[in-house]
Amino acid sequence: MKRPIIGLTPSVDRVGDRLRIRVNAAYLDMLTEAGGAGVILTPEPDLIPSYLASLDGFLLTGGPDIDVTPFGGTLHPKAEVMERKRQEFDFALLRALDAAPRHATLGICLGMQEMGVHAGCRLIQHIHDEIADGSRHGDDRIHPVTSAFGDGPVRSYHHQALGDAGRFEVIATSDDGVIEGIRDPLRPFYVGVQWHPERTENRTLGVEVMRRLVEAARA
Repeated sequence: MKRPIIGLTPSVDRVGDRLRIRVNAAYLDMLTEAGGAGVILTPEPDLIPSYLASLDGFLLTGGPDIDVTPFGGTLHPKAEVMERKRQEFDFALLRALDAAPRHATLGICLGMQEMGVHAGCRLIQHIHDEIADGSRHGDDRIHPVTSAFGDGPVRSYHHQALGDAGRFEVIATSDDGVIEGIRDPLRPFYVGVQWHPERTENRTLGVEVMRRLVEAARA
């Protein structure tokens, strides 16, 4: 059976006066296990039409924080924003996907936050300001979620979260009320999860989430 080809948004890191493009291998390994074939996208907006024409789905990966100033926000002192090149590419891709809604898309951690901010959702820039024990969501720690995929423990690594879901359907929450999953009910598969499936040992909330992306891309 042909493996759907999934394009992954990469991290863009500044090393001295150079930029480094990379994707953590765990994403690629789990996509392969789930039946897909992952390819790392060159983060140039001019290439997006070619990606839409040739790829079966997209995975918006995790990473640093969103710079909210282009959206009219004030940057939190604790924010560690991503390289501008990545932010510009990721949001250009989201705009293009609005016009190509049948492309299966999964956002993980930062990727889910980007989906939300793009759609006008409120971003909590530092969950410690609103959640009593915000640290339990960081440093790859494990906590439980209740979700449409199933319930169980997940691994998280974030200090920001969506403060509301806007037009999205909430499909997962943690026991302290943090929004852990969203879905656009008007698209076949446009889903965001706040945890990291590629590092979550629970198969229902790990590889099976990736498999849903792959199956939607195949369809």
